[in-house]
Amino acid sequence: MTTASFRFYAELNNFLVPSQRQRLCSHPCSRDASVKHMIEALGVPHTEVELILVDGVSVDFSYRVDDGELISVYPCFNEIDISPLVRLRPRQSGINRFIADAHLGQLARNLRMLGFDVLYRNDYSDAEVARIAADDGRIVLTRDRDLLIRKEIVYGCYLHAINGDEQLSEVLVRFDLARSAQAFSRCLNCNGILQTVAKRDVEHRVPLHSRLVYDRFYECQGCAHVYWEGSHVVRMRQRVAEMLGSAGVADR
Repeated sequence: MTTASFRFYAELNNFLVPSQRQRLCSHPCSRDASVKHMIEALGVPHTEVELILVDGVSVDFSYRVDDGELISVYPCFNEIDISPLVRLRPRQSGINRFIADAHLGQLARNLRMLGFDVLYRNDYSDAEVARIAADDGRIVLTRDRDLLIRKEIVYGCYLHAINGDEQLSEVLVRFDLARSAQAFSRCLNCNGILQTVAKRDVEHRVPLHSRLVYDRFYECQGCAHVYWEGSHVVRMRQRVAEMLGSAGVADR
């Protein structure tokens, strides 16, 4: 048995018991324990950790803890002046894609309204979320830290906020998404891409009043749901402006 000292920074302290927050704490470690195992044993999901320093040196999750070491654990950040920096997970390639757990339906809908790729079903099991995230390289959005500890999940985001708008702001800020928003480009129901469609091709599926008044229509490539620019669009544009404003970006 060895003993190492741990110090967690910023929001990572929210995962610790009160007596361990904002301070250096010594913990016994089983011989040959990985630093990832110890961090999660203390309650912090690995997806929330961006940097680990052992006696001032950057290490990865596989590092084996030794007696007397000082381990500093940092959350996600935009930049930090440390070299060399050992990355804890591969960089994601391309556009961020998400999967929201079964309790985050409103967050999924809001992100889709802004044009982001978010899978969601209200009957997803934790196992399904983990499998899909691993297979598709998606970021798991959840308030369940036990879900994020699953070893197959590489990318994740624990939502500290309970309020839906605050959760949205967390995601937009953490992944720097606001400037890449493409509002009204995805289906709110199934996450499919919307495409412009001729009125004559869908008017038989539109209520009579809307058929007579409006001319611009869109169809989901996934579920074939038809959308049109009715009076509700003014309210939705205002909603988009509010959502992007919460992340410090005005609607464009």
